[in-house]
Amino acid sequence: MAKRTNKTNRVKAKPTKTRKERKPFTFSPIWRDPRFHLALGFFLIVASLYLFIAQVSYLFTGPADQSVVESVLESNWKVAGQETENWLGLVGAVVSYLWIYRWFGIASLLIPPLLFAAGVRLVFRRTLMSLYRATMGVIFFLIWTSWLLGYWIYHQKNLSEWGLLSGGVGYELALLTDSLIGWGTLLVLAFALIVFIIYFFNLTSPLPLPRPASPFEASTREPAAAGMSNSTATQLSFVEDEDPLTWDRPSTSEEEEDDVYGEEKEPEQPPRTEAKPSPTSLPLDIEDPALPQETIPPNFALEVEEYSEEAKKVLSSENYDPTLDLPKYRYPEPGLLDDSHSGRIQVTKEELEANKDKIIETLINFKIGIQSIKATIGPTVTLYEIVPEAGVKISKIKNLEDDIALNLAALGIRIIAPIPGKGTIGIEVPNKNREMVSMHSVVTTEKFMLSNKELPIILGKTVANELFVADLAKMPHLLIAGATGQGKSVGLNVLISSLIYKRHPSQLKFVMVDPKKVELSLFNKLERHFLAKIPNSEEAIITETKKVIYTLNSLCIEMDNRYNLLKDGGCRNIREYNQKFVKRKLNPEEGHRFLPYIVLIIDELADLMMTAGKEVETPIARLAQLARAIGIHLVVATQRPSVNVITGIIKANFPVRLSYRVTSKVDSRTILDTGGAEQLVGMGDMLLSVNSDLIRLQCPFVDTPEVDSICEYIGSQRGYESAYVLPEYLGDDSDTSDVLAVDLKNRDELFDDAARVIVHHQQGSTSLIQRKLKLGYNRAGRLIDQLEAAGIVGPFEGSKAREVLVSDEYSLEQLLNSLD
Repeated sequence: MAKRTNKTNRVKAKPTKTRKERKPFTFSPIWRDPRFHLALGFFLIVASLYLFIAQVSYLFTGPADQSVVESVLESNWKVAGQETENWLGLVGAVVSYLWIYRWFGIASLLIPPLLFAAGVRLVFRRTLMSLYRATMGVIFFLIWTSWLLGYWIYHQKNLSEWGLLSGGVGYELALLTDSLIGWGTLLVLAFALIVFIIYFFNLTSPLPLPRPASPFEASTREPAAAGMSNSTATQLSFVEDEDPLTWDRPSTSEEEEDDVYGEEKEPEQPPRTEAKPSPTSLPLDIEDPALPQETIPPNFALEVEEYSEEAKKVLSSENYDPTLDLPKYRYPEPGLLDDSHSGRIQVTKEELEANKDKIIETLINFKIGIQSIKATIGPTVTLYEIVPEAGVKISKIKNLEDDIALNLAALGIRIIAPIPGKGTIGIEVPNKNREMVSMHSVVTTEKFMLSNKELPIILGKTVANELFVADLAKMPHLLIAGATGQGKSVGLNVLISSLIYKRHPSQLKFVMVDPKKVELSLFNKLERHFLAKIPNSEEAIITETKKVIYTLNSLCIEMDNRYNLLKDGGCRNIREYNQKFVKRKLNPEEGHRFLPYIVLIIDELADLMMTAGKEVETPIARLAQLARAIGIHLVVATQRPSVNVITGIIKANFPVRLSYRVTSKVDSRTILDTGGAEQLVGMGDMLLSVNSDLIRLQCPFVDTPEVDSICEYIGSQRGYESAYVLPEYLGDDSDTSDVLAVDLKNRDELFDDAARVIVHHQQGSTSLIQRKLKLGYNRAGRLIDQLEAAGIVGPFEGSKAREVLVSDEYSLEQLLNSLD
């Protein structure tokens, strides 16, 4: 992943191409040939070294070669070359004479470093300096330095030195300006230097004054205007319209506004003080957010740009870009999702009026008067907001939950008393005809596509029919519960798919644990792009309990390693660290690397707790406590939210919890600390608990063929050589029987080459063999086992590289001959 400033996604139209399409033959210019780039790079390196040596030599031998060089065109080149004293012969003397004597003097020594940097960039793909800025600087100081030295020499009346120090260009410039403006030449030179510094360092003030906030920055802190709402109010009576329902609590500080959802807050609404109408004539104010949100055409290809245009101007073009590992990677398109079932089922006015009358009738029967009632239509339920009369106890209405459900003959009645941030009481009543919220309809919204969150995940639509996009990086972990068949697996697919739609493979990795072996198997096709696994593992989706234990402990090692990198880099979290690495302020030769986010997905925790218990609970709790700052986040799901599965240690470290319908109020209290999940209506209806607030959501539906299309689209593209490899971990019960059982008579055909690589570099690591011999991890792992059995490398030592037991290549050849 890149710098996490205000990220924007740009939607670009791309013609659809099939994999078998053949491009017609076209002539490719030579300057586009990578081989030409490599040859040119070596030429620049050699030329820079040649020019540097020739110029340094000229500083000592220039006067002696002066007459030879000036008469070279009139004499025999071969004889003249034998007479020159320059270290690089006649050509070196001529080139140095032109650059130093005729043109720019000793300032010409700036040219070889620039050529060398350009050559290194072409050959080794490494940036020693910003070539654009360096070129501008070299051009300026070539002229400015030779001009200044020429002016100084002219006034010293020492004309014999002008060719060596200032060159002909500098001296002639000094002579011209001195004859025109005299000592004003110094003022011109000073002014030129000041202007260069202003533009080169992008200065806007002589002092580092605080930068005023731009109008754009100020506007981002303001609440959204009412006119920009995605919902509309349909007034069916003479009651004055109210603002749409929002589930966000009113905040008193900017820090509270930047919560885990990233939602914008509305100011607290005071209770209504209208005159009380009679129960029979009480109007119903209907809030019907039926208009669709602004969407992105499905036939457009999505190309996510990691920086806004403003950020690109600030950042140097030489910054490290992790996405260049897979430069031709294409993000999945919305067209891969089915939009045929995206229609909205309308709730009729008759249904709303009937429910209103039954609610009012039930309240009147228990001597509870209300001042007004308003309905907000959602995809699954309709929220009826009532304002009770003065003196009515909230608990009295709360206790009527079962009576209202009986009168309405509906399953899933939930009373919110009071609604957080409002002076009203909410009654959620399921719709007779539910709306199908498709994955296509939420992915194509601007709210998701233009989201600048670190790890944006789609959770669903609220009661107000607004898309709810959360940031997993701020949660920082998510605990999910739900009975069988209530939409838990679909919710996981939606979560994973939404992250894939927004993140490049270099920025995000998944560790998937699936004890049921069938729920997450579709994502196997993403192994070379988005998946991470432990060494010597054939499958990237972990299904065996023992490998699950190893994987969790391997993640703990990865967490410790990352904290060490943050400590060495002087950073507090992964964002600061990656920003420093992108700006090349951290040296890869010291072990620093770009750190992708890692999301651990556990589909069924209950099965693991039954078979492994503490061996699973301990690393999960440790990761949940410490892994947030270094970019490891957990999504843990279970269909049995009992206390022996969701233990106190696990529960305490998962502040954000999500529950689909469960079978009992006890399970609801276990996952949410309150009831309500047992009254949900299923099929993706869920409650999100954050900081003791409950938000009712309808999860989008993504079908198995849609997920398969996304995975096939990504899997067919060029990926990494293998999955992201986690650190090696061996449990206490491990032994060396596998190593001792290695048959050295059936050695790998690359055994000798691998041994020479290890001994030459004196580093016994599997990754070194992978890189040097271009092998997959499994084959490299078998080679390292054979090298250990042969006595070339030592045993495994955790995250450290193995010890190399052979000191030199001569000893290695003797050992290899003895094996033969």
